[in-house]
Amino acid sequence: MVLPRFDAGEVLRAIEEHRISATMLVPSMLYALLDHPDIDSRDLSSLETIYYGASSIDPKRLTQAIARFGPIFAQYYGQSEAPMVISYLAKDEHDEARLTSCGRPSAALRTGLIGTDGKRVAPGEVGEICVSGPLLAGGYLNLPDVTAETFRDGWLHTGDLAREDPDGFWHIVGRSKDMIVTGGFNVFPREVEDVIAADARVQGVAVVGVSDPRWGEAVTAAVVFDPATAADSDAVAAAIDDIQQDVKRRKGSVQAPKHIVVVDALPLTGLGKVDKKAVQALVTAELER
Repeated sequence: MVLPRFDAGEVLRAIEEHRISATMLVPSMLYALLDHPDIDSRDLSSLETIYYGASSIDPKRLTQAIARFGPIFAQYYGQSEAPMVISYLAKDEHDEARLTSCGRPSAALRTGLIGTDGKRVAPGEVGEICVSGPLLAGGYLNLPDVTAETFRDGWLHTGDLAREDPDGFWHIVGRSKDMIVTGGFNVFPREVEDVIAADARVQGVAVVGVSDPRWGEAVTAAVVFDPATAADSDAVAAAIDDIQQDVKRRKGSVQAPKHIVVVDALPLTGLGKVDKKAVQALVTAELER
């Protein structure tokens, strides 16, 4: 069943009325369902599988979703250029320690986390997700330079950076183009976002780099607080201090945001992904005021 547009109330109604058994959601859609007033009154028991992907998910919200819908979540990671599944996190792999993972690489294609030297990185180190296989796109129409940059050395270079944990699960840390270089150190936004998102007062977060005369780029977080916190300036100040200290404690002072900008909502693309360019423009304008 295909709805003309996404409307959380209509999706919940359709699931109940048509006894939908499986659906695919981007994280922002899932959040809208969880926050809708009908979430507890609709009969959603027909759902057997909820696939999600396309952007990073807040582990807090995923935990809430599992509590509401049950252990029926599965994550696909892939790209239009690689129509096969690149990695997959199965329903029974959603334990608490693994909710930030995009799963284990697929056996249907050749995969690797590749370093800047063109070689596979060691487990635990950051590398670019690269894939090869018979179903890859051949390139981009009339874009020879982009094609040459993306399809090289026998690999499709996805632009996504990830680490592999001891159990073989991948954890995406960000896009290579979004990596922040601050004071000569590399900071991966997703790793900072995961720490901030764990705070119960935070309903949304995006981390970007903004131009800084001292650091080159300053790690900057755009944060959406829950209504109770956002309405109290003292509570906001306390939350900002807690977040900075928590990131410093868990990740180190380099990763701790130099600036935290409070926003009402994070700008999204038409596909429901956080628009990092728009976030960067938003926080830059706010810091220049």
